[in-house]
Amino acid sequence: MGVNTLRVNLTENDIRSLVKGDTDEDKALACYRLCRHIDTAQITNEERHFAEEILRLVVKGAAERVRRALAITLKSSPNLPSDVAAALAKDIEAIALPVLEFSPTLTDADLVEILEAAEPVRQIAISRRAELSSQVTDAICEHGVSIAINNALHNIKAEFSERGLSKAIERFPTASDIAMAMAERPILPLIIAEKIATKFSGQVFDKLVERHALPPQLAIDIANDTRERASLDLIAQASMQADLRRYVQQLNLNGKLTPSFVLRALCQGEVRLVEYAIAELAGIEHSKAWLLVHDGGTLGLRAIFDRAHMPSNIYPAFRAAIDVLHETEFDGSMDDKVRFRKRMIERVLTRFQSIPDEDVIYLLDKLDVPIDDVEQNPRFAAA
Repeated sequence: MGVNTLRVNLTENDIRSLVKGDTDEDKALACYRLCRHIDTAQITNEERHFAEEILRLVVKGAAERVRRALAITLKSSPNLPSDVAAALAKDIEAIALPVLEFSPTLTDADLVEILEAAEPVRQIAISRRAELSSQVTDAICEHGVSIAINNALHNIKAEFSERGLSKAIERFPTASDIAMAMAERPILPLIIAEKIATKFSGQVFDKLVERHALPPQLAIDIANDTRERASLDLIAQASMQADLRRYVQQLNLNGKLTPSFVLRALCQGEVRLVEYAIAELAGIEHSKAWLLVHDGGTLGLRAIFDRAHMPSNIYPAFRAAIDVLHETEFDGSMDDKVRFRKRMIERVLTRFQSIPDEDVIYLLDKLDVPIDDVEQNPRFAAA
């Protein structure tokens, strides 16, 4: 009997008898077939009403095997009535888990209610859902076991509120796996980044620095705190700052805007950071600094270089880096800075023959060239 004939052929007694086969296996098979029809057949609203009534009867009075057939067959179906899905989600684990993980008709309110009192295995099933609202992740962070929180954090489609993330840190303050999962998310509230930065070092801290902009003063404070990390790549942090002018001002106030720092930033291709740094040191607007730094002639860069009180012995390196910058074709790929550094290294080794070796080594150090590579270069190998 097909679902399309439900309306004309089934009375309430017929519906009840449909789930009363001779054995549980017969009932489960009948339920499976019915569910397949519901999920695939084109039926009218009245026919669907009759079909849903059958499902409700199954949930209320059928054997475990029959209910499991229902849960497995319609676990991902948008045609599973929400009240039936909610009932199945509170059933025994073998029936509930598929529905908890996959059913699109479970509401956020259903999931939150279950999370508040569920055993870990149900929390974990919910945490593996393809999409999670911040309302649900709040409940996971507040009531869930650490595995459930970790699962949800690794889901890019899961939404998290600052409140939920804070609660997870509060409940699991030493869980580096949870902190790492937070640091690896594409977006992280600044207050959460601060909390992680002050609690964790090592790989967790490195990932945080790599992917998220820390508040300027916090980044500088941590750089000064050797208990947290020997050093902090403030140049990498600069590339993620929304307000680079403010960041550079903070660097200057904290004594970090040194000639060595500015040269290293330039050698790494962070030209915007250099422009703002030179403007700060020279006491002029960024727009004017930009014109002077990128002057096609030789006078502009020299003039602002001197006004910024930069040491004259590193001017050749600045001039060379700006020249290489203008000669290099950037296409926006990850290889842009790699190509720039390679050309910059070649320029240092081939054009600065007249300056002392120690100055060349100093410049190469700003390019982060390993000392072994420097010693193997023909210029130094014969020394």
